[in-house]
Amino acid sequence: MKNISNKEEQHPQKQEFLFDGINYKILLVGIGVIALGFILMSGGGSDNPNVFNEDVFSFRRIRLAPTTVLIGFGITIYSIFKKSK
Repeated sequence: MKNISNKEEQHPQKQEFLFDGINYKILLVGIGVIALGFILMSGGGSDNPNVFNEDVFSFRRIRLAPTTVLIGFGITIYSIFKKSK
């Protein structure tokens, strides 16, 4: 027979989250930055398939958007590794 005290029966163990609230907030910011990067990457197509559109190679799609996505991934990784108090 197991010896279980009355305190354990009356008070179930409180569920703890894996991260603190600040970690989740930073994670949401990182996901938002990643989404912004993908939004910046979109567009640039042509209505006519026989006409090439030079907007595909614009600064926004080649440099800015991928950099924004990488910064977003960095923010999310930081939120995972940030120590709790």
